[in-house]
Amino acid sequence: MKPPKPNPLLDLAEKYIWWKTPNDAVAMPERVMAQVMNIGAYDDVQMLVKVAGRDALSKVIEHAEIGQFNERSWAYWHYRLGLATLGNVPPLPQRRFA
Repeated sequence: MKPPKPNPLLDLAEKYIWWKTPNDAVAMPERVMAQVMNIGAYDDVQMLVKVAGRDALSKVIEHAEIGQFNERSWAYWHYRLGLATLGNVPPLPQRRFA
């Protein structure tokens, strides 16, 4: 019997969601993906793209919460995923006061 394949998201969760156990962190995979997309090292970002795919990463950006992305990462992912044209990146999510 073959051992189960390792879950790359668990490895990323351990590295980028250090305040939770990896198993707790992957219960919210979008949070793990957003954290890697925002502060991930190049190799980790490349692995995430390969494992998660464009559609999943696009959903993370489309449903981003306030504070999950810095301006640089926000622009990078919009361009990389083809969600914005040059100079037309949507604003970061912002808190709205009623």
